[in-house]
Amino acid sequence: MKWIVFDYGEVISTRTQAIPALAETMGVETSVFESHYWAHRDPYDRGISDFKYWKSIADAAGVSLDQSTSDRLTSMDIEGWLNTDPGTVEMLGALEEAGAALALLSNAPSSFARVAERQDWAKHFRVTVFSGDLGYAKPDPEIFATLVAKLGATEPSTSAADCLFLDDRQVNVDGALAAGLRSQRWLGAEQTPLGEL
Repeated sequence: MKWIVFDYGEVISTRTQAIPALAETMGVETSVFESHYWAHRDPYDRGISDFKYWKSIADAAGVSLDQSTSDRLTSMDIEGWLNTDPGTVEMLGALEEAGAALALLSNAPSSFARVAERQDWAKHFRVTVFSGDLGYAKPDPEIFATLVAKLGATEPSTSAADCLFLDDRQVNVDGALAAGLRSQRWLGAEQTPLGEL
């Protein structure tokens, strides 16, 4: 195995707690907002603009949206996903110190990606891949092919079988397996000892 590849959301990060504040900012009841937040998230992860994402939620909820509110929602949303799990971040540091080659493969919009790349935890990764920059996302086979190509550019002769991919969603684990990577479901740092990686 040459590479250990981590997902970001709910693996490195904790689940966002920003949804009630986002709903209030948009002027929508939290339960209504949250259902649309997730229902429209996949196109956002696949590269639609921040404004188009928030407008799709606003339209579904029957409210209007201006650019200023969209910008505020984007900033709040990014902030909500920046809280990291201490155990996972500690694991990343230990793996890097032990000489492991680490990569990140995340379904996330480009606006989040640009902020994420500047975070302290990002220094542990030799390669980062964000779906919003590509126009496709996990579990599409194209994103795993792109990942392997980027890893191969860093360390020639890398193949899919040289990668262990960790993700909290089984559908993404299954997609990685179908693409030829080794993969397992992430259940938390405390349940994934370093010796198993």
